[in-house]
Amino acid sequence: KATPKEIVAHSSNVSSLVLGKKSGRLLATGGDDCRVNVWSVNKPNCVMSLSGHTTPIESLQISAKEELIVAGSQSGSIRVWDLEAAKILRTLLGHKANICSLDFHPYGSFVASGSLDTDIKLWDVRRKGCIFKYKSHTQAVRCLRFSPDGKWLASAADDHTVKLWDLTAGKVMFEFTGHSGPVNVVEFHPSEYLLASGSSDRTIRFWDLEKFHVVSCIEEEATPVRCVLFNPDGCCLYGGYQDSLRVYGWEPERCFDVVLVNWGKVADLAICNNQLIGGSFAQSTVSSFVVDLSRVTKSGSVPHGLLRNDEPLAQPTPTGSSLRRSYDRPSTSCSKPQSRVKHSSESERRSPSSEEERDEKESKAEIQNPEDYKEIFQPKNAISRTPPRMNEPFPAPPEDGEFENNSLVGMELIVLKTGRVPEPFQRPPIASSTPLPRAEPSVIPAARNEPIGLKASDFLPALKNQSQTELVDEEIMSQIRKGHKTVCMVLTSRHKNLDTVRAVWSTSDIKNSVDSAVATNDLSVVVDLLNIVNQTASLWKLDLCTVVLPQIEKLLQSKYESYVQTGCTSLKLILQRFLPLITDILAAPPSVGVDITREERLHKCRLCYKQLKNISNIVKNKSGLSGRHGSAFRELHLLMAVLE
Repeated sequence: KATPKEIVAHSSNVSSLVLGKKSGRLLATGGDDCRVNVWSVNKPNCVMSLSGHTTPIESLQISAKEELIVAGSQSGSIRVWDLEAAKILRTLLGHKANICSLDFHPYGSFVASGSLDTDIKLWDVRRKGCIFKYKSHTQAVRCLRFSPDGKWLASAADDHTVKLWDLTAGKVMFEFTGHSGPVNVVEFHPSEYLLASGSSDRTIRFWDLEKFHVVSCIEEEATPVRCVLFNPDGCCLYGGYQDSLRVYGWEPERCFDVVLVNWGKVADLAICNNQLIGGSFAQSTVSSFVVDLSRVTKSGSVPHGLLRNDEPLAQPTPTGSSLRRSYDRPSTSCSKPQSRVKHSSESERRSPSSEEERDEKESKAEIQNPEDYKEIFQPKNAISRTPPRMNEPFPAPPEDGEFENNSLVGMELIVLKTGRVPEPFQRPPIASSTPLPRAEPSVIPAARNEPIGLKASDFLPALKNQSQTELVDEEIMSQIRKGHKTVCMVLTSRHKNLDTVRAVWSTSDIKNSVDSAVATNDLSVVVDLLNIVNQTASLWKLDLCTVVLPQIEKLLQSKYESYVQTGCTSLKLILQRFLPLITDILAAPPSVGVDITREERLHKCRLCYKQLKNISNIVKNKSGLSGRHGSAFRELHLLMAVLE
């Protein structure tokens, strides 16, 4: 299976990634090292490094003309850089928590930001101030998108909703409900009044923006939807999943094609020269992929889930302007809002304070590669007597049967049709602008390419003679066999425990299953069971919380990243479903007479409240961590604020 060319993008974990939509060749990454690095997609060296933030970068966005870049951090601060001038342009302060989403207005110097504090703010980059503050979501705002005509703003949040905002009226036009999980991405159709949203519930929904109803729904796929992108002509939608790229139609809903691309945490998609560019990241590395769209089926009449590669696909019924209105694109920039809209306070719109001025002076843009910088960012006042050089498309990928005979040069191009997977070839070397030391992490990550804390020399006997270069096979095998029995015993015991829990699950209720998992005294069994329960929120009951909360306390303090993630997910579900109930019951006056059911419920609530208080101290102490863990703990800390 082909693997992409990787670059070490930061000295610590990469936390965000965005592609320039105009050229498809500009890539920006943000990391836990508080820096924003700018790259040329087809080159391994960093073009520019932007500094100024003091906390890890959480969100990035590049303007439509690829002249500006905006970055939001965990502290809630936002910084805007001018890429052509290579300098900081603005520092915007006002959010109280992580910046989760950003977007540039298509026709003006305006930026929208969504935060973990549930607020959405519209900023005027020229005036250095907040114009409006929109508040309607109840949880973190994960994605923001302006409509092509610049009049509307769509927001997607963890509260399972998508909201459509009228920018001039400053209020919600409509709230779309239907997703059963957090909504990760939202995207406007380039010409029609149509909106697409992708969720962690593994579905994509299409919404009609005239009649405000759902047009169709792509049913559950194997993994959550990470990103979506409409084709420039609006004929289809591309959905980015962990292991594939899928091409969809919506009237009726159907899947035209599936391209197998093992890109993992794909973060953004862009289209240029009939090629789709995808960017993904894992730990400190970033990977780039290119899909040749001329070899991808983008229309047809095949029902969703059925692909027939041996038969030509008929053209679908046109679904353009005859079915839905098109956007009115103004020739001017974003107009001033009407007077009836409530403006932000003067304190939010005033000129930046001395602290902000100092931050801007400390922020800087370092040009790492002047030649690439001049090639990408042409000065506005430069005079050229020849037509500007057009971006050449990336080299065409080899045919499906040519992977064995051709090695990829530069960026690797991957177009894998369903059912035909090429043989693996040698992985190219990781390229980096500066050599970076690899420190052993204190937390063992959930996905890793090499064992943590293990060295091959520990399993091999010491060389008696330094000149000896080879070991006898028997000596090597004897060293490996030493721990074999122990490992087999551990795996056998774990398998037996899982069989026991499974038997209880099939014959009893969920609480007894969790009790049996806890009785095994094996956290890995508890994690496996919680991962199943977390997928169905209706399985959670108050008596189940009393059993699970002590286990969550252990998981949050584990050194394994997967254990911590499971603990955070379970705790978030408990807080959202039961914390209001617990606080209301404890605050209610005592009842008259004897009510056994109420007394039992009151006892469970007191027990859960005591356990949550203990866990809140752990969450508070860990909320200062960086990266994904820190973001999850800060969100939990906000949800548990009522306990304080």
